[in-house]
Amino acid sequence: MGSGMGKTATRGHKGQGSRSGTRLLRGFEGGQMPLHRRLPKRGFTNIFRTEYTVVNLDRLAEQIKGHGLKVIGLDDYKKLGLASSKKALIKILGSGELKSALTIHAHKFSKSAAEKIEKAGGKAVVLGGETASS
Repeated sequence: MGSGMGKTATRGHKGQGSRSGTRLLRGFEGGQMPLHRRLPKRGFTNIFRTEYTVVNLDRLAEQIKGHGLKVIGLDDYKKLGLASSKKALIKILGSGELKSALTIHAHKFSKSAAEKIEKAGGKAVVLGGETASS
């Protein structure tokens, strides 16, 4: 009674919610058909989809400013805070400009990113054997 809520302690009278030990599932609407079941199913989720961590050239150039790196490997993306893990698949996109010559290792490059890297005097190395220019 000291809480100021008094007798039923904001649980109301009778019913499932007033009992001790009650735990309702998320989305339970008191027996009414839940919203997530009333809405139609849409689309398709491909379970075999490969997710790439996208890194733009401008963000990459901004992050390496203070580090003085000339070669960027897979471990460096994690250290620079550009990828969540060392095992992440990396795709470099061509947004922004690259001023310095860098050798960049990644799993994929967009055409514009590969061109900008080569133009700056660097090298785009596609992991898996092939080069970005082929």
